[in-house]
Amino acid sequence: MAAVRFFPLIIILIIVTSLIHLALSVSETESLLKLKQSFTNADNSLSSWIQNVTPCGNWVGVVCFRNIITGLHLSDLGLSGKIDVDALMQIPTIRTISFVNNSFSGSIPQFNKLGAIKSLYLTNNQFSGPIPLEFFSQLGSLKKVWLSNNKFSGDIPHSLTELDLLKELHLENNEFSGQIPFLKQQMTSFDVSNNKLEGMIPENLVGFGAKSFSGNEKLCGKPLDKACDYYTLPTGGENSGGYLTGLGVKVIVILVFAVAAALIFLFMKNKKRHEHDFSIISRSNSSIDEDQLHQVVQVHAPSSKNSKFSTNSSKKGSSHGEHKSESKRASTTRGGSMGDLVMVNDEKGVFGLADLMKAAAEVLGNGGLGSAYKAAMANGLSVVVKRMREMNKIGRDVYDAEMRQFGRIRHNNILNPLAYHYRREEKLYVTEYIPKGSLLYVLHGDRGSCHADLNWSTRLKIVKGIARGCGFLYTEFSNYDLPHGNLKSSNVLLSDDYEALLSEYAFYPLINPNAVQSMFAYKTTDYTQYQKVSQKTDVYCLGIIILEIITGKFPSQYHSNGKGGTDVVQWVYTAISERREEELIDPELKNNTSSLNQMLQLIQIGAACTESNPEQRITMKEAIRRIEEVRV
Repeated sequence: MAAVRFFPLIIILIIVTSLIHLALSVSETESLLKLKQSFTNADNSLSSWIQNVTPCGNWVGVVCFRNIITGLHLSDLGLSGKIDVDALMQIPTIRTISFVNNSFSGSIPQFNKLGAIKSLYLTNNQFSGPIPLEFFSQLGSLKKVWLSNNKFSGDIPHSLTELDLLKELHLENNEFSGQIPFLKQQMTSFDVSNNKLEGMIPENLVGFGAKSFSGNEKLCGKPLDKACDYYTLPTGGENSGGYLTGLGVKVIVILVFAVAAALIFLFMKNKKRHEHDFSIISRSNSSIDEDQLHQVVQVHAPSSKNSKFSTNSSKKGSSHGEHKSESKRASTTRGGSMGDLVMVNDEKGVFGLADLMKAAAEVLGNGGLGSAYKAAMANGLSVVVKRMREMNKIGRDVYDAEMRQFGRIRHNNILNPLAYHYRREEKLYVTEYIPKGSLLYVLHGDRGSCHADLNWSTRLKIVKGIARGCGFLYTEFSNYDLPHGNLKSSNVLLSDDYEALLSEYAFYPLINPNAVQSMFAYKTTDYTQYQKVSQKTDVYCLGIIILEIITGKFPSQYHSNGKGGTDVVQWVYTAISERREEELIDPELKNNTSSLNQMLQLIQIGAACTESNPEQRITMKEAIRRIEEVRV
């Protein structure tokens, strides 16, 4: 009898679910029909687009995945008129848009309203005019941009440099002018041939060959057979558009050596000079010869396994005493140590600035705290050198003490430094290069083998690794307001076996007061609504990553303007309140039905971590405990 009474409830649930799905389908159908109406000659080419017929599987050009519209491939249909982007905005699941080989004209449509799209193909149309320089700034998920064979003019939008996931860029056969902006991304396909571009070709793009740059009379430099004269060279600089290329590290090193050589000379003349003399050294002392390079001596701190700077350090004296002893020993080394690196972890080998000088280098990016470079040294070790430009207010004693504390860290989920350099105007932070890259890239970048490995067990392993790393930081830096402070998926690196490695942690006390807002903690609701941050803010950031991993969505919270991506917090809370939690799970995980309960459990943990009121939010200790309880 119980089963009989329960049967109508099942029928009701099925009917309600069907009605909801039908309502969504009707809404998407109406949006696509509205889009069709904006075209001037679509009756024949889009004759299959009719009312009362489901778009998925029936309408030409509509691409679906499990009855969810994911793309529009309206190529080679002779379409013209206006493209109603507002209609497309009503279909938030669209990721690919293609209008290749049609007859559209006028300025570029407002595709920048579609913050979640990953591919935009507009090749072979009649679009014209300049593209707003900030057009792409809200399209953080874009990986492929094809605008070739149109009549676009003006400068190449600088906002393209902000697309961290960009892999393919084709602008050939247009009328673009000005210089090629420095694109820090490691792209797989690039072409700007047959435009009106000028100036030097950025060094990191020369690998695409001369064909990708031909037809631009005023372009110069490799791979073209046209050398640049002095007046065509870009001025560079941190904020000049990114022309600092593979020579970036070498330029920095040369400057460091120059200052070091000048300082050594002054010390020889007057040993009573103090460290603040950096500020009065003449900038005319800006060169150093090869003999002087070989006089630089490495400062070598022993391995943590037998070092007095290890976690189990000797009780003889404080850490300040140890620091003074080490500094004293360094200052008596041949040639001095002021211009070299200080090694805090030699398990990967010992190296100095001279080794970086000889290394092949490339720019990795320019983040909120400074710029980063990859240097591949002759011994096979690749390192990342970060210029910490937002730390120039702190003194040497504080910087040394913090770096040595970082160097003592040994944890499977923490990326600790190998070496550092201090100068009042220049601070370098050197870590091992992790080839697989960040969680952000693996999760949202090219869907290659790395992304294919992101099954449920791998994602749970990553979450647990992040949690364990946070647990260690909360023990090691328990007195900090923000033991991490900049926790986001771009600062979670992944080892070859997908072990999470936290980076850019515990910098909060070191950063200039006017620059702390570049940290992700200051972009959360804790600061925007309550004007304060605390250890609970790290918990909120952890929750964002959890929701990002389980949903597969790029969080809008990572954008400073909040535009683009998905507001994962609002989406999750809405779904939970409406008992629709299963819709939150990344479609690529839904085949693993045996782990559905565990996935839902992780969603609840992410929601508890992102509670808007810090007072009601769970602690880091509680978050870690709950995460550890989730099993594969």
